[in-house]
Amino acid sequence: MTSCLIVDDSKVVRMVARRILQDLNFSCREAEDGQVALDTCLEEMPDVVLLDWNMPVMSGIDFLRELRKTAGGEKPVVVFCTTENDMAHIREAISAGANEYIMKPFDRAIIEAKFSQVGVL
Repeated sequence: MTSCLIVDDSKVVRMVARRILQDLNFSCREAEDGQVALDTCLEEMPDVVLLDWNMPVMSGIDFLRELRKTAGGEKPVVVFCTTENDMAHIREAISAGANEYIMKPFDRAIIEAKFSQVGVL
């Protein structure tokens, strides 16, 4: 089973994403900020990370930069899921190592489409 780490400071967003991803046969873990996410990845690297940008403690972009520097951190497919939709943010995310980008609000069809594009579905 493919594992996904859902990283968002919103409990509601994590719950909605978890429901969609579990329906798509992913095993899911959650983190409420980038630091918790990084600690989780160091324990056990997920196959996919669904990542919010704006979070307390450590932002999504800072988490992504740290993740890509760690051993095995190049492996997970990272899909940003955020309200930040300007080209500067998208370019920054891709250059930091994100594989794809989803705008909030999202639904099952959007997640399915993006996860198919990056080859995890």
